[in-house]
Amino acid sequence: MKSLLFIAIAGALGALARYGVVNMVGGRYFPWGTLAVNVAGSLVMGIVYVLIVERMLWSPDLKPVLMTGFLGAFTTFSAFSLEAWEFLDRGEPVHALAYIASSVLVCLLAVAAGVFIGRLGL
Repeated sequence: MKSLLFIAIAGALGALARYGVVNMVGGRYFPWGTLAVNVAGSLVMGIVYVLIVERMLWSPDLKPVLMTGFLGAFTTFSAFSLEAWEFLDRGEPVHALAYIASSVLVCLLAVAAGVFIGRLGL
């Protein structure tokens, strides 16, 4: 039960962090804030994965707290999906495709970068 509380607290903090970043970065015509959150979250996910799973430098108990709780609430795939749909719904398939492609590719690169950084021995 204690771990569920920590996951819930981490989730609340992740959601607040997402809200702050999205509002700070903004994006009137393109959802730059959501893209920034997803890229940053992917980068951190890669680093945390290495530190917990590969190197075992952090307790495995932190995995659900950080990866499911904080990063799960911080990254915004559902918001990304809705924003992509809104482009399509408005008849803007080029914007939709650009957003989908940039989100997927840049976030995959960010995860790879995070794994690389984590493996450097931070």
